Amino acid sequence: MKKLNWQEPLALFDVAQTRQLENLAISRIGSGPSLMAQAGLSVAKLAMAIKPCAPCFWIFCGPGNNGGDGLEAATHLHQWGQQVRVVLWQPSAKRPSDATLALGKVKALGISIQATRPAQGDVSHHDLCIDAMLGIGLRSSTTEAHEAATLEAEQALHSWIHSIYQLGADVLAVDTPSGLNANTGQFQNTKVVPQDIQAQHTLQLLTAKPGCMTAHGRDACGTLWLDTLGCEDLQQSLNPAAQLNSRLQTPVKRQHASHKGSFGDVTVIGGEAVDVRGMGMTGAVDLAASAALHAGAGRVMACYLTDDLKSNQARPCLAEIMQREFSALKLHSGVIVCGCGGGATVRKVLPQVLQQSMHLVLDADALNAISQDPWLRELLRQRATQNKHTVITPHPLEAARLLSSDSGSVQYDRLSAAQTLAHDLKCTVVLKGSGTVIAKSGEVPVVNFTGNARLATGGTGDVLAGLLGARIAQGLSEFEAACAAVFEHGLVADEINLPTLTAGKLAALIRGPQMASW
Repeated sequence: MKKLNWQEPLALFDVAQTRQLENLAISRIGSGPSLMAQAGLSVAKLAMAIKPCAPCFWIFCGPGNNGGDGLEAATHLHQWGQQVRVVLWQPSAKRPSDATLALGKVKALGISIQATRPAQGDVSHHDLCIDAMLGIGLRSSTTEAHEAATLEAEQALHSWIHSIYQLGADVLAVDTPSGLNANTGQFQNTKVVPQDIQAQHTLQLLTAKPGCMTAHGRDACGTLWLDTLGCEDLQQSLNPAAQLNSRLQTPVKRQHASHKGSFGDVTVIGGEAVDVRGMGMTGAVDLAASAALHAGAGRVMACYLTDDLKSNQARPCLAEIMQREFSALKLHSGVIVCGCGGGATVRKVLPQVLQQSMHLVLDADALNAISQDPWLRELLRQRATQNKHTVITPHPLEAARLLSSDSGSVQYDRLSAAQTLAHDLKCTVVLKGSGTVIAKSGEVPVVNFTGNARLATGGTGDVLAGLLGARIAQGLSEFEAACAAVFEHGLVADEINLPTLTAGKLAALIRGPQMASW
């Protein structure tokens, strides 16, 4: 068992793959403890490590394998001299054979079992609650034939789950907090208020799951632990559903015999002037350019967009950033970052940008323009056939526009949305949000674990676009650069000791290509 180190590579497996591994693991067990017994022992060990002095361990057990893991944990905790109370959902329900055996052991040891939820006053905040209700199963194995009765049972189940997290004690979830989709990070019951289901610790068994790393999973799971139950070798037989992002394994090193051309050019195009529509967004270009500069790009240029694409009152915020009119740009050279604060004016330059640039990062209003224009979308697709490289960095609403969908659908399955976009637009996709997803056709999608709510402020996406442009300019492939930039971007927010973080401060804290210097 180990506490997850989100700075190291880690394969993530979906529910179907986990079931497959579970069957393989069970099939090779000889005379030793069952897989459920091993899982229960792991749960009990972690429970003792978390709360060694807990007056009571409350173990909430559903009727499936997850509940069986909880019942096995109860036997170990009891044998170690701990006070244990088992709260059993559907005591008369048919259980898997191993879970039935575990329940028999609980009864034989005389461990307290109750079929009703404990009252608020029964549980001390010093106790530990163990959520072994559903895990990756999502639903109970209710057998009522009548639809209304089934619905009533489901509502009662969700009420039970909700109550576990409202008792005032810390919660250890087994595999996932009950009701959380282990593939998507969304709650199966759409009526759940995500803030109401948040465990302090989650022990993932057999595999790490993508749903614990993205969407609501980050908040719901708390501190993540993993016990593969000795099945690391079996994981090698499967291609993971996703990979956890990690620090760049071969950091770029600046050679002493270098010049500014050694680290590439980045040009940022956007920043619609205030006199175009009364909404000035030149700061978006400044933020992206500042990030590229601090990330170590050799030269950084800023092109602010106006109606005539020539005269402009705006000036770069930093003296090191060079200003260019659009007509003076060499689009085929260096890396182009286009769209940050581009407004409606960016549509005028997008055809040339899409047709001429070799390395392109598209953000914000550039993506909105492409979503509304089939010709621009086709120009984007054609870039891959011309050996031109593109990264797009949508937030969920921008992704929804590109998919002709809505942000709720995108958030419902972030991995699938990112992969669909990558396949359709033939580029690398950075779907921003909690657990940013990086996807490209032919690559295992990557889920990022760095970052926090400090990044939920205007301009941080522009900073990411500029940082990404710098990493491409420094020689990384588009997919590698996307993974590295997203990781670094989040890491700055994780390591800074401030209650809030402005985008300008974030850009200034980005470091150069010698990324081992953190």
